[in-house]
Amino acid sequence: MKFFRPILFVQAFVLMLSASLMLVSAGLASWHAEVELIDFMTAALVTFVAALPAFFYGFRGSFSLTTKQLFLVTPLSWVVMCIAGALPLHLALPDMSFTDAMFESVSGLTTTGSTVLTGLDHMSRSVLLWRALLQWVGGIGIVVLGIAILPFLQIGGMRLFRTESSDWSDKTMPRSHVLIRTIGVVYVGLTIAAFLAYLLTGMSAFDAVTHAMSSVSTGGYSNYDASMGHFNDTPSVLWVSSVFMVLSSLPFLLYTRAMRGDWGALLNDQQVRGFLKFLLLVIIVLSLERDIVEHESWFEAVTQSTFNIISVVTTTGYASEDYTLWSGFAATLFFYLTFVGGCSGSTTGAMKIFRFQIAMVVLRHQLRWMRHPHGVFATHYNRKVVPDEVVRSVVAFSFYFFATVAVIALGLSLLGYDLLTSLSGAATAVANVGPGLGDIIGPAGNFSTLNDPAKWLLIAGMLLGRLEILTVLIVFTPMFWQR
Repeated sequence: MKFFRPILFVQAFVLMLSASLMLVSAGLASWHAEVELIDFMTAALVTFVAALPAFFYGFRGSFSLTTKQLFLVTPLSWVVMCIAGALPLHLALPDMSFTDAMFESVSGLTTTGSTVLTGLDHMSRSVLLWRALLQWVGGIGIVVLGIAILPFLQIGGMRLFRTESSDWSDKTMPRSHVLIRTIGVVYVGLTIAAFLAYLLTGMSAFDAVTHAMSSVSTGGYSNYDASMGHFNDTPSVLWVSSVFMVLSSLPFLLYTRAMRGDWGALLNDQQVRGFLKFLLLVIIVLSLERDIVEHESWFEAVTQSTFNIISVVTTTGYASEDYTLWSGFAATLFFYLTFVGGCSGSTTGAMKIFRFQIAMVVLRHQLRWMRHPHGVFATHYNRKVVPDEVVRSVVAFSFYFFATVAVIALGLSLLGYDLLTSLSGAATAVANVGPGLGDIIGPAGNFSTLNDPAKWLLIAGMLLGRLEILTVLIVFTPMFWQR
């Protein structure tokens, strides 16, 4: 049991953090004299008491986690926090089953943004704040996971930058806690800036707070059933949201370097440039299609195209319109965009831009090898040679990513759902995007009508996608438990 002591101690810390966050919503419920106060206080007390045995059993002074323990701690911490996050929802919303509460909590913490709730316009502020807090904490957790933990486990996109960039791994940020603290400052700073920008558009203070949290975390929870379509009469809201979704999709590690005056690190990064160019190209194409084919005014076409494209590509999941009704071209394009994602080391999900960039380099080399079979071609990225193990990691992740989507889609179809619902539901869960396609789970619908087995399948998909799949799968292999 000595092996599990530090693992249990970390879980105790996760539960205590969750209980502390519940008190924030409880404080808002008290301020507005909401009946949900007792529910949040009860949930906080139960969560804190549940943490005590693990805390006292696991606490043995200072300790360090081995790689094997980290593999267990990472998925277990997310599952434990998701269960804790579901408790206040289950208590505060009498009609919400535990399955629905778990789905909402997992969707929030993984910043997926899919929801089973309706009537958000009239829901208590304490519950709406809790949903925003889940996404905000999940967002910073994702950044820390991607930058500080997954590279150590030889998994994830930041491997490339950790192995190749001594500028930060060896010199600039030699200690993990310094790195995490600096990232935290950037994350809070972006949230405050988003809050102030939303206020300037005329949003209420409460809406500005919650939407700042969900924008910076690229989570996508809104306070309204119509999502950001509630603000269609105020285009400035959509533009502010678009800006902060993009900013939150850039590598947070590069922000820390920019804070020390190295702005070139952010502006000259190949991943950042490729991401911004891709967004610009897709926005121009869809805006022209909306303007020329659908005869929409140019400003409206650009505004709606920009906002919804950025929302899907950054895996935020906001929606201002049901873009699946625009045209067949638009619906197909948005399905493809579901898989893209932002930059590695950001709050976004899905494949991430750098994987597509490396894949293009590898494919180009393959064509060269076909013409010059004895040639030697090194794979370069950001003006550095990419190690072979990173290329293998990209290939392995891509295979498992699409295999996971295929398995979940097959499972949904076995439960009786049509091809569009099954495929887009699986894709949006694993990519952590939010809305799917079709009448049931499209931008104009939600996931409340799905049966419980379907929701648990999507819960598994959201967690697998958020944790980069391999982190979870390795725990279920016999070799992991061998001494």
